[in-house]
Amino acid sequence: MRTIGVAELREIATGAALMGAGGGGNPEVGKLMAISAVREHGPVTLLEASEVAPDAVVTSPSGIGAPAVGLEKFPNGSEFKLMMDKLTERLGHPVEAVFPIEAGGINSMIPFIVGAKLGLPVIDADGMGRAFPELQMSTLALAGHRICPIVMADEKGNLVQIDVDAPHDAEKFARAITVEMGATAQSISDTTTGAALARDGVLGIITKCQRIGHLIHHLGDYATPAAALSALLEITSGTRLLTAKITDIQHATKAGFNFGTVIFTGLGADSQRTGKMEFQNENIVFSVDDTVIATAPDLITLVDTETLAPVTNEELKYGKRVYVLGLPADEKWRTPAGIDCVGPRYFKYDLDYVPVEQRIKAAREKGVID
Repeated sequence: MRTIGVAELREIATGAALMGAGGGGNPEVGKLMAISAVREHGPVTLLEASEVAPDAVVTSPSGIGAPAVGLEKFPNGSEFKLMMDKLTERLGHPVEAVFPIEAGGINSMIPFIVGAKLGLPVIDADGMGRAFPELQMSTLALAGHRICPIVMADEKGNLVQIDVDAPHDAEKFARAITVEMGATAQSISDTTTGAALARDGVLGIITKCQRIGHLIHHLGDYATPAAALSALLEITSGTRLLTAKITDIQHATKAGFNFGTVIFTGLGADSQRTGKMEFQNENIVFSVDDTVIATAPDLITLVDTETLAPVTNEELKYGKRVYVLGLPADEKWRTPAGIDCVGPRYFKYDLDYVPVEQRIKAAREKGVID
């Protein structure tokens, strides 16, 4: 158990933006809202999953929709209490703690906003260990837990409840409602028990995000930029796939998602190489010179070459110089069921999932990457 104040929130938001694999919503919006809530109501208690009573009712407040739209259409803050009151009425029992649905951008911050405003602790666990674009893409749903009941609200005070059994139906209905609410909305889902979250969630994710953010915020502690990057890769078990600048971006918002393709021109030792990344909210496939180097569920994430600050997909800019990093996914996603749920074939790519470390080894042997 420990408390999370303003300094910790800044670090968590930065680390979660990196772990969000390009998605999860803009970290700046969520960070500012969480900082405001903590300054008004005081620090939030962070609990390890083992510190939560086994029968405690816990739930996940989050944003849903196209992250790029969220840059212009902010929540007003009242949605969260409205939704929690409705969920308590529906359950007939108060919620005792909240947890992030994913590690990514605004969704890493929303539980702290709710925790500060409603006096609830936040649990150091999530349902993804990264960010994914659809509600059924969680280790909780993978373990057979219901996503519903879902409560959704928009900034106008409209409130919708969804209660269906099939995870894909929950996603389908929630996405349609999100589109009608203006392509972004707020939601509460994945209500479960402390014991179930401890067993089936991804544990320690907030602490991991804070370690990443602390490193990025303290680059001066390292002798060289290369040493800082090496330390970052050690924390994340990651690998630098390409050093490059962004030379083309194709981007569209449809059906409540951001879709896009990004082209990279290599720099330095990578100057003769060309990279390509495709995303649906989150980064799904990355290739170098037409050789696939990484796919979901492993993480493909971008950081600024000078600051190591994460670059989310709504922040992509022509000429931006980045390191493209590949990080292994949580082992729960590397099971046959996990690959069926979030592997490249689910996203309509004619590719089998191969762990990123195996793809990297093969690419190095071919001389595609160093």
